[in-house]
Amino acid sequence: MTPFLSQWANAALTSVGFFWMALWAFALGYLVSSLIQIVVTREQMQQVMQGDSVKSISLGTFFGFISSSCSFAALATTRTLFAKGAGFVPAMAFLLSSTNLVIELGFVIAIFLGWQFVVAEYIGGVLLILLVWLLVTVYRPTQLIKQVREKLNENNNNDEDNPPSIKQLLSSQKGWQKLGMKYVMEWQMIWRDVLIGFTVAGLIAAFVPSQFFETLFVGSGNDNPAFYEVLLQSVIGPVAAFFTFIGSMGNIPLAAVLFDNGVSFAGVMAFIFSDLVVFPVLRINARYYGWKLALYILALLLISLVATALLLHYGLAMFDLLPQASTGKSITERDMFALDSGFFLNLVFIGISAVLVYFWYQMKHMNTGGHAHSHGHAEHQSGTDSQHSSHQQKDSTPSLKARIEQLITVICIGWLLAGLGLSLFY
Repeated sequence: MTPFLSQWANAALTSVGFFWMALWAFALGYLVSSLIQIVVTREQMQQVMQGDSVKSISLGTFFGFISSSCSFAALATTRTLFAKGAGFVPAMAFLLSSTNLVIELGFVIAIFLGWQFVVAEYIGGVLLILLVWLLVTVYRPTQLIKQVREKLNENNNNDEDNPPSIKQLLSSQKGWQKLGMKYVMEWQMIWRDVLIGFTVAGLIAAFVPSQFFETLFVGSGNDNPAFYEVLLQSVIGPVAAFFTFIGSMGNIPLAAVLFDNGVSFAGVMAFIFSDLVVFPVLRINARYYGWKLALYILALLLISLVATALLLHYGLAMFDLLPQASTGKSITERDMFALDSGFFLNLVFIGISAVLVYFWYQMKHMNTGGHAHSHGHAEHQSGTDSQHSSHQQKDSTPSLKARIEQLITVICIGWLLAGLGLSLFY
C-alpha cells in the first residue's frame, strides 16, 4: 500500500508542478488574447473571409492566431463565421489557426517540450491549413456545404457592436472592466481542460511504465525508428488523443510525458495536433453541420495532421534538428518550484490576474441584466450560441455530458488534494 500512496503523492505533486511551470505563460497568453479579441469583432472577421481566395484564407489564419485557444470556443466561432458568409476553407483556416497558432500555446510548448516543438507547432499549423485547402480543392462537397450554410442562416443573428481601440480600452475604467470580463471568461472556458489534462499527465508520469508506451507506440524508445514505425505512431497519436478528451492546452504536459517515454517527434506532434479530432468535437460539429459534413471535416483533419506530422519529423531530421528525449532532463525530473525566473513571472502575473479579476467582479455586479456579456467578444457570444443550440436538442446528451464533466472535475480535485496531503508524509 505504501508504494501506491507514494506514487499518488508524486502524481499530485507532478500535476501541480506542471501547472505552476506554465502559469505565467497561460496568464500572459490570455491577457494578450483578451486584448485583441475585444478590439477585433467577429463581424469584422467574416466580412473579409468570404470566398476561398489566398487573401481570405490568410486573414482567416490571422484572425485565428489572435483569438482564443479554447477548442470549443473556436468551434462555435467558426460556425458563426461560416453561417455569416465566410468561405469554407477560410473558416477551417480560422479553426486550425485558433487551436494551433495562438500565442499562449507556443509559450506552454516552449516550457514543456522545447524550441523545436514550438517551431514545429507554428510551421505545422500553417501546413495543416495548406493541406486542408488542397484536399478541399481536390474533393469539395459543394452541394452539402451550401445546404448546411442555408440551414445555419435560419438562426443567424447580427450581434456585434463597435469595438474600442486599445488606447480607449486601457484609459478608462469601463475598458479595464471589459478586459477583466474577457480575461476571466478565457479562464472559465479552459480551466476544466487544464485541470483534467494536467491531472492525467501527472498520473501517467507516476504510474504508467515505459513498457506501456513501447507497446502502444510501435518503435518508441528507438532513436532511429523505421518509416513504418513513425507512420504508425503518427496514426496512434490521434487515436490516443481521441480517448483522452483533453483540449489543446491541457494535452501539452501529456505530450511531454509521451516524448519522455520515447514516442517519436512525429507521434508527439500528431498527438498535439489532434485536439480537433476528439469525440466531443466530432459531436459538436455534428450538431452544427450534420453528420455528413462533420465526418468530412474529421477526415480532412486526420489526413492533414498525419501528413503534417510526418513532414515535420523528416524535415527536421534532414537538418539533424530532431530533439531526443534522452539528451535532456525529463520533464518529471525538473525542479518545478525552484526560485527561478518562472517563479517571479508567476508572481507578477498572479498580481495582474488579481487586478483583472477585481475589474471582472466590479463589472459583473454593475450589470445585472446581461449587458456585460455583449461587448464584442466573439468566443463568449459564440459559446452562448453553442449553448442555445444545445438546449434545442431533444435528447439528454448535453445534460449528461455536463454531469460527467462535473464528476470528472470533482474526482480530479479530490485526487490532487488527497495527493498533496499524502506528499507531507511520503
